[in-house]
Amino acid sequence: MTAPARAAAALLDELRRRGWSVGAAESLTGGLVASRIIDVPGASDSMRGGVVAYDSRVKHALLGVDADLLSAHGPVHADVARQMAQGVRRALRVEAADADVGLSTTGIAGPDSPDGQRVGTVFVGVSSPAGDRVERFLFSGDRAEIRSTAADAALLLALDVIRDGGAASGNESADGDVSPA
Repeated sequence: MTAPARAAAALLDELRRRGWSVGAAESLTGGLVASRIIDVPGASDSMRGGVVAYDSRVKHALLGVDADLLSAHGPVHADVARQMAQGVRRALRVEAADADVGLSTTGIAGPDSPDGQRVGTVFVGVSSPAGDRVERFLFSGDRAEIRSTAADAALLLALDVIRDGGAASGNESADGDVSPA
């Protein structure tokens, strides 16, 4: 079993233990996070679905990301990742119940940067009943490697948040340069 498959399986185990559901809002990963979760047998016990919100207008219209935030900072921003994670929980509401956990990815996979931020800049968000957490990463590699590593980071961050019960030590947004594993 690959490392991403192990992370997805562990995440699903934690969700099942709690009776929680999950949804993914993805920009640069374009469905990789949802795909990795769905690759695990039994994923339907917890996986509600996903929204590929590559276009900022979709981030606003379907996920409720603030239009002024998108206009001022663009789609690659910690608060955008947070609002995407929160928004996918609402977007995947079933029988008057939001998804328990929302995951999000937004970033620049390259080869060029549309806004001057470094290629490989990625924000991953997790929203859960225990709170929200956003992490900033700087991944290296080509477009495919950055997208794949970002999907892995989303699964691992979600697992960490669920196991630890929310935001890390009062710091909702942690910055750090990370190389692909």
